[in-house]
Amino acid sequence: MSKSQESLTDGDACCPPGALLREPLTAADAADMAVKLKALADPVRLQLFSAIASHAGGEACVCDISADIEVSQPTISHHLKVLRDAGLLTSQRRASWVYYAVVPDALASLAVLFGIDAAAGVSA
Repeated sequence: MSKSQESLTDGDACCPPGALLREPLTAADAADMAVKLKALADPVRLQLFSAIASHAGGEACVCDISADIEVSQPTISHHLKVLRDAGLLTSQRRASWVYYAVVPDALASLAVLFGIDAAAGVSA
């Protein structure tokens, strides 16, 4: 496996931007990335992901991000579960609230795939 392909699965963001655009993905890496891209392809999920990623500290309580989303709370929970299952978010229960955070390695692998600098986005 090449260094750029290892970075996709290991979350190592040290390889140069666009490295994956210069060599083909393995079947396993493509399948993993497709799950992430499919999860982000839904407008509500993309909006939730963006709200969490841009929130102060890189994490947000569901109560902080659901007010601006025009779907029911159960629907928001479903979309957050899809993002978690895709490996894009982590969650942690604190008392009666659940806090979500973007997985830095997932964000880094997306950044490498698209040839952008992950350091310009969410910090770990």
